[in-house]
Amino acid sequence: QVQLVESGGGLVQPGGSLRLSCAASGMILHINKMAWYRQAPGKQREVVTIITNEGSQTYADSVKGRFTVSRDNDKNTVYLQMNNLKPEDTAVYYCNVAAVVVGLKTFNAWGQGTLVTVSS
Repeated sequence: QVQLVESGGGLVQPGGSLRLSCAASGMILHINKMAWYRQAPGKQREVVTIITNEGSQTYADSVKGRFTVSRDNDKNTVYLQMNNLKPEDTAVYYCNVAAVVVGLKTFNAWGQGTLVTVSS
């Protein structure tokens, strides 16, 4: 009932920047939480940042001051601006959206993942 399409991953050198996008579509009435997670090779998936429908943001300590999350409610899209990237940021990044859909059901959706590789 909710589909997510991510874009923006790729290969970047240390210190570089990337911007990820995640667009939600489907039978959406309202989107509550939007978030980005990441999973590095051999590690568990971890939360990177969360943004509420009021715009309140939280960040993992490892990305504070470097990453910025934003959302466009008219487009049902969430963005992740990543600056000063480090090799330890290398991971598959997943978008996560909690939405209220037609029928007033809460639906938790995941994107397909986009690979970010930070390497010289």
